[in-house]
Amino acid sequence: MPQSVFTAGEYERRIEQTKERMRERELDALVIADPANMNYLAGYDGWSFYVHQAVIVTQDRDEPVWVGRGQDANGARATTWLGEESIRAYSDDHVQSPYDLHPMDFFAEVLEDLGVDDARIGLEMDAYYFTAKSYLRLQQNLPEAEFEDTTLLVNWVRVKKSEQELDYMREAARISENAMAAGLDAIEEGVPESEAARAIYNALIDGTDEYGGDYPSIVPLMPSGDHTGTPHLTWTDRPFEQGDPVIIELSGCRHRYHSPLARTTYVGDPPQEMQDRMEIVVEGVNAALDVAEPGVTCERVERAWRDVIQKYDLEKEERIGYSMGLGYPPDWGEHTASLRPGDETVLEENMTFHMIPGLWFDDFGVELSETFRVTSDGAEVLADFPQELFST
Repeated sequence: MPQSVFTAGEYERRIEQTKERMRERELDALVIADPANMNYLAGYDGWSFYVHQAVIVTQDRDEPVWVGRGQDANGARATTWLGEESIRAYSDDHVQSPYDLHPMDFFAEVLEDLGVDDARIGLEMDAYYFTAKSYLRLQQNLPEAEFEDTTLLVNWVRVKKSEQELDYMREAARISENAMAAGLDAIEEGVPESEAARAIYNALIDGTDEYGGDYPSIVPLMPSGDHTGTPHLTWTDRPFEQGDPVIIELSGCRHRYHSPLARTTYVGDPPQEMQDRMEIVVEGVNAALDVAEPGVTCERVERAWRDVIQKYDLEKEERIGYSMGLGYPPDWGEHTASLRPGDETVLEENMTFHMIPGLWFDDFGVELSETFRVTSDGAEVLADFPQELFST
């Protein structure tokens, strides 16, 4: 199954780049619990990250080893490129067990079988699905091992995308365009917010005439009315009212690759102040996109935005974007490079970012975002959607 998503050669390249970073840090093994990183290296794709699972990479094996719940082993056979000897499953009595069993007891056995029980092992200590108890249990079971925090090691391998990854992100952008149009069309006075959310979800899954969509890592975000100054609210069943500003942030998803898109609309005729603010956002976004090219730092891109808004006596303390692409809930971001002051990460060709520099005030907010690829001489915006303040 994964051969239809990526070639064997692409997985081999990812494994070798990961091992190179391991050698730089003198690591013998990695335990990778971030489901996006598991997918990146092994192809594994399943909604099983609510239980303990991981991919283990060692220096002396060509294939990583998938370790997970017994009933998910067939999912590993279906979605990964791994051979049978690289799929290891623990019994179900380890799951949320009242018997003082823990999945990391089994993980320790696998690490011992791989000959790294007394080696230097990297752990994703800050990954969403790697728990404090997991760390303590590994320490108890492998007292001779030396553990190191390698939370972002694979994430940094992921920042430069292959041509196939970029194609999936472009396909995700087509889905984002359709979903944004569906959401904007659904919003009008008297319509419950939940109906607009339904229209967006339908479009996200319907995809295009050529391909369907996957579930995105983040649900559509739809703050409205007085709450548009709070960017991460979802929806309720409250009907839209005349005079409501509404922010929509969403992303199409294709083979777990995203292309987020955000726009702002208004129920009725928007006030001039809101229109003026949106024009500033559009100017700032395009100024930042204009300077995004290889050799430029992340903070330089953000400064182009900041230079624009300062002309209008405005400030924004939050970052305006981040590296992203492959993702599982709760996030499509890669947790690596950010477009903000102090981030001296140098842009390279085929890095991808979601630039989302909203302006939020006490009584309303405006937001407009673009996902872009760093090309050899500039920025390629993936979505083709008008940059304006919409109204019903």
